[in-house]
Amino acid sequence: MNKKIFIILPHKDQFIKNYAGSASIWVKDFLKDSKYKNYIKIFGSTNNTKNVFVKKNYKNINIPNLKIFSKSKFYINKLVSFCKTENPAIIEIHNRPSYLLKIAETITNTNFILIIHNDPLNLKGSISISERKKLLDICYKIYFVSTWVEEKFFNGLDKNFYSNFKTLYPSINRINKFPKKEKIIIFSGKLNNAKGFDKFAIAVSKILNKYKEWKAIAIGDEPREKYSFKHNRLEFTGWISQDEVLKLYSKSSITVAPSLWEEPFGRSSLEAGSRANAVIISKRGGLPETINNPIFLKNVTSKNIFDEIDKLIVNPKLLKKNQLDNFKKPIHLIENNIKIMDDDRSLIINPSKKINLNFNKRLKILHVYNRAEKIGGRIYFISTGKKIENGLIRLGHDVEGISDRDILSYSSKIKGKKLLNKIFLEKTLYYRPDLILMGHVNTIENETFDLVKKTCNHTIFSQWYEDNLTINGPDFEKNYTNLKTNFQHIDNFFISTHPDDVSKKNSQIRYHFLPTPVDRNIEKLNIYNSNSYTYDVFFAMSHGVNRGKVKSGKKDERETFIKELIDLNKDIKFDIYGYKDRNPVWSESFYSAISRSSMAVNLNRGKPKKYSSSNRIGSLIGNGLLTFIDYRKKFNHFFKKNEIIFYHNKHDLSDKINFYKRNDNLAKKIAQRGQEKYFRLFNEIEVAKYIINESIYGTSKPTWKKYIR
Repeated sequence: MNKKIFIILPHKDQFIKNYAGSASIWVKDFLKDSKYKNYIKIFGSTNNTKNVFVKKNYKNINIPNLKIFSKSKFYINKLVSFCKTENPAIIEIHNRPSYLLKIAETITNTNFILIIHNDPLNLKGSISISERKKLLDICYKIYFVSTWVEEKFFNGLDKNFYSNFKTLYPSINRINKFPKKEKIIIFSGKLNNAKGFDKFAIAVSKILNKYKEWKAIAIGDEPREKYSFKHNRLEFTGWISQDEVLKLYSKSSITVAPSLWEEPFGRSSLEAGSRANAVIISKRGGLPETINNPIFLKNVTSKNIFDEIDKLIVNPKLLKKNQLDNFKKPIHLIENNIKIMDDDRSLIINPSKKINLNFNKRLKILHVYNRAEKIGGRIYFISTGKKIENGLIRLGHDVEGISDRDILSYSSKIKGKKLLNKIFLEKTLYYRPDLILMGHVNTIENETFDLVKKTCNHTIFSQWYEDNLTINGPDFEKNYTNLKTNFQHIDNFFISTHPDDVSKKNSQIRYHFLPTPVDRNIEKLNIYNSNSYTYDVFFAMSHGVNRGKVKSGKKDERETFIKELIDLNKDIKFDIYGYKDRNPVWSESFYSAISRSSMAVNLNRGKPKKYSSSNRIGSLIGNGLLTFIDYRKKFNHFFKKNEIIFYHNKHDLSDKINFYKRNDNLAKKIAQRGQEKYFRLFNEIEVAKYIINESIYGTSKPTWKKYIR
């Protein structure tokens, strides 16, 4: 198994302790505890090789003084020669898209990773849209050091069409003990106007005159800009090693990073915060992403810098609170980020765990789910499968479909199952999908799976499932048994309830929470804009069947709840379907029905559990109805009380229904905010991208992930 990894630094980046650039520090930090440490070779061109960070892994390319031939070309040619000879599995290039484009012209039998540390629109090789498209086509993965850099890269591009990128921040280690602090203020970086040093120097000179027990340290230099700032308690260190910088941060109390330049990231504030400094920063570029608890400058002026430092000095409790917050909650910890990068490397190095993309971001996906063709596609408007498929297509993937239940219904149960397995096997072997995605499918035989996996060994198998999977919930044993039939073959399960509950049954299975998606081409109403409603409250149920009629003798606890709710609210006009002798509504009739009400209740069978809901929740909120949902379902993790209305019991629900009937304008505003939030979190593209990233790459960063508890 080829595990060789080549890491290529910009040829001007010094891989040494005193003058290291951002790329060199990144490489040094990410190398330390990598499980691939023994397989990594780092290439650079460093003047003083005796002082390099890690000699064992480092290969220096000495570049002669060339008059005719550029140093960059000489450097690249040498790199190409090494790559041809040693054939690495991965080539990781830092901050030089032009290097990557040039090397990729010759070296085609490897996987490229690009790490971008600066504004890509100012880097040769990524300035134009066509160049950035080409990089996305060539690279297995592109990392950005901040979301600010990421947004810059995708300027003019629709990033929904790509999945081979992520933000991976420069990182820092955690210290275990709160350090002993001295009355020191620090500025670290180039001592120039762009970094705001002139304004800092003016401000800190006044601070030092006012507070005789304090001193300041400026770390860095800038030969091109000379200043005459002098104070007997303002010390200039010049460039010093990162270890020395961290020691100074551990002693200091306040750090200021007042940059006027759009910082791609801003390492000084990250390091200072990790060493328990109160950190004052500007809102430039990626600086706000470097620390959890920043003190923002409203404007970068010497007066504002003075005022913010002064506030901390005169209020020691406030200063200590900021220091403790940054010490206790450091972000971008190196151990976490090393694992992320190593996991991505593993997907390349261990073929059994990865999909062979061949640099092609467009996937072939076989999607097997119930399209309800037999009943005319009646479930179209609430079909999770339809919305997921739309999202996959809009991401640019090629999607082939099989409607399993329609095939099963063509003939007898035995013949239908045999036919389904035949079609599934043939389509898979001809189509050779990268991903097989199945919804509620439990009729594919083990023998069929084995044949597919033997022939298509790169294919990933995932399944989504939206029936109840909460222990002791309705039909749990039946649903879990259906799911269990595919355990040995499916790599990932996406379920519509919180995974914690069902994972107790088998902790080895990879479960992921699947929200009910919405789609602008399906949820296309804005009901809150209506000024005329026939009813107050809409509710629909179908007892878990899609037959279009109330099933004789089929009842559940929702009927009792609805009856009691109606009895409590004689003045409220309810529009209820699937209840008593009123049949469920489908398709356009469903749209027509919901548009006649201003409010809706979302109820699903069984005891309310975390993140469980009827799949109509997307239809209700997505079409702009003011929606009520049981507080116990914990959707307050995603939505605020001014976006969805949460109730505790039927009496609380009654009170809130009556309140919002009386306050229609407020109800409309909440309904609109709820719709906007739902589309932002759970639109079909976000959900499809999430399924792809978890299935293929084993990691994802959907918009809702930060809310999950």
